[in-house]
Amino acid sequence: MTEPSGGVAKQELPDFLRTAADTLTLDDRRLLVQQALVLIEQNYVHLPLKAAMHAVNPVQRLRLLAVRLNRQTPSTMGPEWRFHAELSEIFHAVRDLHTNYVLPQPYAGKIAYLPYLIEEYYTGDERHYVVTRTVGGFTAPGFGPGVEVTHWNGVPIDRAVDLNAARFAGSNPAARHARGLQSLTIRPLRLHVPPDETWVVLTYVGADGISRELREGWRVTDNQPSFVDADQLTVAAVAQGLDLGADEIGRALKMLYVPEAVTPLEVLGGAELTAEPTEPGTDLPTSMPGFFRARSVVTPSGTFGHIRIFSFSVNDPDAFVREFVRLIELLPQNGLIVDVRDNGGGHIFAAEFLLQTLTPRPIVPEPTQFITTSLNLRICDQHRENPTGEIDLGPWCPSMEQALETGSVYSGSFSITPAGGANAIGQRYFGPVVLVTNALCYSATDIFAGGFQDHEIGQILGTDDNTGAGGANVWTHGLLKLLLELPSPVADNPYTELPGQANMRVSIRRTLRVNDLAGTPVEDLGVVPGHRHRMTRADVLQGNADLLARAGELLAGRPVRRLDVRVAPDELTFTTRLVDRVDVYLDGRPQVSVDVMAEVMTVPVPGAGSARVIRVEGLQDEILVAARTIVPH
Repeated sequence: MTEPSGGVAKQELPDFLRTAADTLTLDDRRLLVQQALVLIEQNYVHLPLKAAMHAVNPVQRLRLLAVRLNRQTPSTMGPEWRFHAELSEIFHAVRDLHTNYVLPQPYAGKIAYLPYLIEEYYTGDERHYVVTRTVGGFTAPGFGPGVEVTHWNGVPIDRAVDLNAARFAGSNPAARHARGLQSLTIRPLRLHVPPDETWVVLTYVGADGISRELREGWRVTDNQPSFVDADQLTVAAVAQGLDLGADEIGRALKMLYVPEAVTPLEVLGGAELTAEPTEPGTDLPTSMPGFFRARSVVTPSGTFGHIRIFSFSVNDPDAFVREFVRLIELLPQNGLIVDVRDNGGGHIFAAEFLLQTLTPRPIVPEPTQFITTSLNLRICDQHRENPTGEIDLGPWCPSMEQALETGSVYSGSFSITPAGGANAIGQRYFGPVVLVTNALCYSATDIFAGGFQDHEIGQILGTDDNTGAGGANVWTHGLLKLLLELPSPVADNPYTELPGQANMRVSIRRTLRVNDLAGTPVEDLGVVPGHRHRMTRADVLQGNADLLARAGELLAGRPVRRLDVRVAPDELTFTTRLVDRVDVYLDGRPQVSVDVMAEVMTVPVPGAGSARVIRVEGLQDEILVAARTIVPH
């Protein structure tokens, strides 16, 4: 078994643990529990839901832990890892990947991993597990991508995944299973205590049919840093909808297995980009390789565009959307596969701004609610007038003030994403669209999938029964503390600096579906796909061949429309397909409605060239089917 010494710097797990000396005092531990109580009891928006759905009482568990700590002395308080394990388990028990205890140094920024990845596939109803990747340079006899895994430390692999799933926070069965499988081989130590086992014995069957065992120890390495600082008072931090664990794992997987996709910045200036449409079977260069992979794919049903969105965790959602639009306009226009599998979310604006580019319908961003507590009201009142320019909590204040009198559990509901931004550029792709999801889609990606379904943009093809079901905006303890310090500190701030660079995160505002499912929470329920595809061996080992073929079947034969607009001072020229009427609005006012008599036609529209915003709507049989938004100046 070999692995090169170059590349990713790593430690064996025992060596790392020897350096992880206990540093928290008894008072530090008491402080961490007290601050956890503040977040869970007074900020946590899903507390009533989690108590009902999962029969848990994290508040009482924290109180009991506090009582035990108060009875301890520095000589009887026990090892630090045991404290971290108990506090982490209390947070995990609510099955909410937004609500975390983030471990202090030396665990922060570290990833524990084994030098291979395991994925699952089906033959009929039978589930199999197979190695799909190995760390560069790692070899072992008869071992590599394609070997079938049968046992994990002597436990049948399917049972081992289920046992592991019980330890990690998935809010529905599909999400728990997906987390259990993923965490077999890679774990961010800022969210999970180090593995109990020093090494793992993997039983596998190679291509020669011989069963072998591989014993490999856990390694520990530094992970790539996040692009977004969630503890600072920025729009990106306030609008976070992110599964931190998935984000950590996504960055680690790129570092370990796809190092060419690792970028020090979210946007690389000077990248060699093309303005030419992609050739079949080829990738498009992108300025954001850590976020997008765009290519044309050849399927039995035709050649279609395929764009993978790895993350929404950006600081600049407008730049993110611009690059998405640039890429999809260079892909085949007869059908698009938008693939968000394993995307743990990020900036909620980025997710909801993207929806408009795929549909003529106006986008209604998902509304959100606080749980009504006196502390949440203090936070909202502190930012009622948007004094910092980064956050405006004024809309939630009146309902929270009333709720404290009437006993209502939740505040009124208002969107985080500005409706203007969610509809600023309008539709940019006019072919049919299929969205591909799985149970590792979470948070802002749940919101994106929910919006895709609620606005009837296209069909959803899921490789699992649900998305991950993360329906909330998440704030860190550091951000909550800062919100009561700016623009001027409040008296009796309940948030205290945490020791050892520890942190905590909490679901602060829950999200609700819109349109036909208006008022339905996303949390725990997620988005149920209209079509289901079980991953095959060809999928996990040959670039999703069968999954893309299934998506191609859903796209084939669907209408491919066109609505191009050329603007002159007092006229518009339309190039259309499958549109029988065009309506024109200048600065929101209706101006012209004409029947389409030819594929290309010019229509007088006085003042078109001087309008601030032109919206052109294409209808077929009185149904809105295409739209263009143009800003001439």
